[in-house]
Amino acid sequence: MGVSTYTNKKGVRAGAVVVVSAAVAAATVWGVSTLAEPGSAGAATRRNAALPGGNDDPGHGRAGRPGARQPIPEGIAHASENGDTAVNITIDDGPDPRWTPHVLDVLHKYGVRATFCMVGPQAKAHPDLVKRVVDDGHRLCDHTMDHDTAMDQKPADYQERQILDAKKLIEEAAGNGAKVEYYRAPGGAFTPESRRIAAANGMRPLGWNVDTKDFQKPGADAIVDAFKREIGNGPTVLFHDGGGHRAQTVEALDRVLAWLADQGRPTGFPVRTTPDTP
Repeated sequence: MGVSTYTNKKGVRAGAVVVVSAAVAAATVWGVSTLAEPGSAGAATRRNAALPGGNDDPGHGRAGRPGARQPIPEGIAHASENGDTAVNITIDDGPDPRWTPHVLDVLHKYGVRATFCMVGPQAKAHPDLVKRVVDDGHRLCDHTMDHDTAMDQKPADYQERQILDAKKLIEEAAGNGAKVEYYRAPGGAFTPESRRIAAANGMRPLGWNVDTKDFQKPGADAIVDAFKREIGNGPTVLFHDGGGHRAQTVEALDRVLAWLADQGRPTGFPVRTTPDTP
């Protein structure tokens, strides 16, 4: 799987937060990314433990315990800061020395800003790419230290180390006071504890509505088709720049951004400080 440093490569997350009627699916349903190569013997289907917009409790400190005032909601963000028609592009599992520069070039071509969900050791290994992400106007997201898709089965202190150690490495790599503004659980394995830890440390839990399945390398056509088929589910789209060969992702991202431009659809960042409700 390329230069990735993950310790857990066999888990597969797929599904939706809740099953809802067709009338409200666009506001509430979001998939979960695949974290194994197709056909992996370790593939399994998991359920996201957190609901969009749920439990925005302000009274927690560093690890979700009673204490300091909490300015960031704990509910999982899906909506866009740029309005109801905007699309949020999110990029997971990097930075990768081969593919992240290509992804950045495509984003620059269309003048689009994205959110990069980085794995801590990858950020430490490639600080030049983290700096370029920030310099290009994109936002940073914490994707933990080891990309453990079974984090929701682990103790709260383990989740805290995974989240906060990665945040530290990403911010050190970025330098110049850059901050990590979101937290995305590996495979969507959010827990109430992980959401509290993230929010108490200034990071909005970040979900997604459109799983392009690019991680499975189904071909650029299939990735683009998945995007167009699922964009009605909501604005936040999942792509990957790490975890393997990403030529298909680069091609598909180019075509998706061209399509959005033709449609007159703006792009933006996920909400951070406002509740994200259906």
